[in-house]
Amino acid sequence: MSLEALNERVITDLSYLAYGGADWVRPLTHPEGHVYDVVVVGGGQSGLGAAFGLLRERISNILVIDENSEGAEGPWETYARMVTLRTPKHLTSVDLGIPSLTFRSWWEAQNGSEGWDAIDKIPRGEWMNYLRWYRRILGLPVINEVQLKLIEPCEEGIHRLHISGAGAPSGQLLARKVVLATGIQGGGEWHVPPMVADYLPKALYAHTSEAIDCNVLRGKRIAVLGGGASAFDNANFLLTEGVAEVHVFVRREQLPNINPIRQMEVSGMIERFHTLPDSDKYAVISHFFKTNQPPTNDTFARAAAWPGFQLHLGSPWLKVEAIGDKAVVTTPKGEFSFDFLVVSTGLLSDPGLRAELRLVDSHIARWSDCYEAPPELANPLLDAHPYLTPGFALQSRDEAGRALVHGLFVFNYSALASCGLSASAISGMKNAVPKLVAGVADQLFTDNREAILNAFFAYDEVEFTGAWPLKTLG
Repeated sequence: MSLEALNERVITDLSYLAYGGADWVRPLTHPEGHVYDVVVVGGGQSGLGAAFGLLRERISNILVIDENSEGAEGPWETYARMVTLRTPKHLTSVDLGIPSLTFRSWWEAQNGSEGWDAIDKIPRGEWMNYLRWYRRILGLPVINEVQLKLIEPCEEGIHRLHISGAGAPSGQLLARKVVLATGIQGGGEWHVPPMVADYLPKALYAHTSEAIDCNVLRGKRIAVLGGGASAFDNANFLLTEGVAEVHVFVRREQLPNINPIRQMEVSGMIERFHTLPDSDKYAVISHFFKTNQPPTNDTFARAAAWPGFQLHLGSPWLKVEAIGDKAVVTTPKGEFSFDFLVVSTGLLSDPGLRAELRLVDSHIARWSDCYEAPPELANPLLDAHPYLTPGFALQSRDEAGRALVHGLFVFNYSALASCGLSASAISGMKNAVPKLVAGVADQLFTDNREAILNAFFAYDEVEFTGAWPLKTLG
């Protein structure tokens, strides 16, 4: 099958599902301009999947905005530096159960079934190419180079989105519902330990989420802080780009070797996480944080094969200082001097860290507002996560904020505590998108409940036109 033939098959499959039917949501007018039923913030895999899900539910008055240029949405062309995805290739995601929309169908249309059998994991760049095709074949309404600056709750359940960028000439959008499909960092911010951020000039370090100019690092000696998968992705990347030495420092005495995601993928944990009581949810995610995700075997092998690779276990950084043009790192096992540091220390999830939520942040319920963990499990990083509904909706910690946060949905990594492995995780997308879409659609329906019911009770269109009275026997 060619890609052209697959495109035709997608269109046929969707027609069999009556895709593109008339909207059921009643339009809303506003003196300031058009009101979208839903604005999705983020045009990466989560935002594209959400848009397709909404369109399948006959909610088409939607818009997706993304701050990046077209084709560069998400992490795949920027800070994702793995050679292949970590997710097993057989797992489906944003296709939402349409076989012709799966990555496998797209891959086989170009490489045949033998080509599918030949790959162990999905190449990172090809995943991005698939997402570009997915957006194009579905005709998803995405506008690029638009950055969300602020969400301002207004009257009648409308949110005014203050925006900027080349794709945002009007400076604002109006929406009933806002879905923050803003990726791994979209629920908070990337974390750089104070011992680095406070004591080193920025020229001597970068977080793994940032652009790294390898041209100036060729032949240099680099240190990477962190023992998770991303640390080894970056180590291999830097060595591939010509760095002379990469030293990976891990505080643990041994690398993590168990990946809890693999168990979640086969146990029903991803699909049914929302049914767990809060105590179980908290315990699961607390364990998830402690276990950490190890590097894949192939990624570790690639990095370790370089002569310039060195691994330092049981070596937390105790002190970091700039001496001349070097970054000097002190660990329990000695002092080391480097030309540059790469920090792979993850992120913090907290709505209070997001500038676009500053008008509603004080009202947003966190886990610390709704559940008191036992001392042996209590984790302030988890406590700061927003406390969401199973449909990813923000909830208010007080009555005063109920109307202000109504209509705001969090479909990024900070949904982890409430909804499990879902948004921003390819493994969870298949099950998460329908839950999100149901949550949004349910709100749109209940917001207009009175008008919808009145229209139902007043409905009097004649359908049956048979003759009456019928001739009777006897």
